Amino acid sequence: MVGRVKHRGGLVIVGLTGALALVVSLAIAGAGSAGTAEPSTPAAVKPPPVAGAAAIKAKYGGQSITFVGDGAVGNSHVRDQNLVAQFSKQTGIKIKLVPHPADSSAAYSQLARNFSAHSSSIDVMMMDVVWPGAFAPYLVNLKPALGQQAKLHAAGIVLNDTVKGKLVAMPWFGDFGILYYRTDLLKKYGYSKPPTSWAQLGAMAKKIQDGEKASNPSFVGYVYQGNAYEGLTCDSLEWLASSGGGQFIDNGKVTINNPKAAAILNLQRSSRNAFDSGNAAFMRNWPYAYSASQTTPVKGKFAVTVLPHTGKSPSVGTVGGWQLGVSKYSKHVGAATEFVRWMTSPAVERYDAIFNANVPTIPAVATIPAVVKANPYLIPSIAKVTRVTRPARYLGPHYAQGSQDIYQGINQILNGKSAQSVLPTIASELNKLVKP
Repeated sequence: MVGRVKHRGGLVIVGLTGALALVVSLAIAGAGSAGTAEPSTPAAVKPPPVAGAAAIKAKYGGQSITFVGDGAVGNSHVRDQNLVAQFSKQTGIKIKLVPHPADSSAAYSQLARNFSAHSSSIDVMMMDVVWPGAFAPYLVNLKPALGQQAKLHAAGIVLNDTVKGKLVAMPWFGDFGILYYRTDLLKKYGYSKPPTSWAQLGAMAKKIQDGEKASNPSFVGYVYQGNAYEGLTCDSLEWLASSGGGQFIDNGKVTINNPKAAAILNLQRSSRNAFDSGNAAFMRNWPYAYSASQTTPVKGKFAVTVLPHTGKSPSVGTVGGWQLGVSKYSKHVGAATEFVRWMTSPAVERYDAIFNANVPTIPAVATIPAVVKANPYLIPSIAKVTRVTRPARYLGPHYAQGSQDIYQGINQILNGKSAQSVLPTIASELNKLVKP
């Protein structure tokens, strides 16, 4: 199973190895937004009140539910404790907080066993973005109760959480791919702004690399997740979706074998072969890398922007992150649904973004001054980027195999094979897995 997307492994240095330090240095100093009276630090922000608490208490007060939340340690667990305490205090609904296993595969297996046993021991659970498709048969359709609130969230994530017309989960917090770039090097080589197309990225990275290699033999133009693992599924989805090549599977039909997909994959192969060695001018990564470099020597020399695109296709970012669902075997579906309603509300997303630096799944929350101050990478273009999701809702329990078919095939392309020779095989394998 796929772990939490804030993973740091799998980065491909486009060229030789030896740039692990780049992962912790590709970020810029946090320059906050204009001053605001709103709390914008973890120590200052408090859990928000529960809207409609009195009515919820009158209807469900005294009931008990179990919530499988984040891990057992760290800020995420403290956040869960704070939110559970606030909701319980205001609504009278007792909540047992159970941290999920640190290993994502173990967390998936825990839920799978619970569902297979038709157990009522778990009412609300935290799920990876690629799990709703597999667990859909065991989850409550939240559309009647939370359909209107779902419209506040990024449409692509809501679509991911909708299986056969049923809203089986609600977006909670997430990640998406963005482009990091060296502002000092762009200026040095005569560029006033970052690349907007994949072709521009390749040309700029090569020019900077060629110039830097004279004094730094270990220099790379571009770094991304290109090894044969889940990260490459994320990256290649961005390449295709931003170039008119589809999203692997569209409307239930396998679409990966098409000319535009082949063209962008062949371009990425050519770009990879052009860059070799060491440090880098550009990096595709998740937002976590922004804050990971606050104490490095390159602080203040980087900026972020949306990933490139091709032609009139939009800039996109592959979604990672977590959702909340309600078990259909719960004895207290109503109370559990109200808890999910509050946990996925704008007020709680604002709290989580400030307290735990998680990316809001509600675009409007990402523009709140206090949220931007706490997460400076949320510049307007990034906050509003089109978010695309992996084809988990079509592959269901076969997603892991389907993703493996994708990343292993595309890794072959990056290592020299033509896209035209590989894509038919990927498409054939995916067609075997797509749910009817």
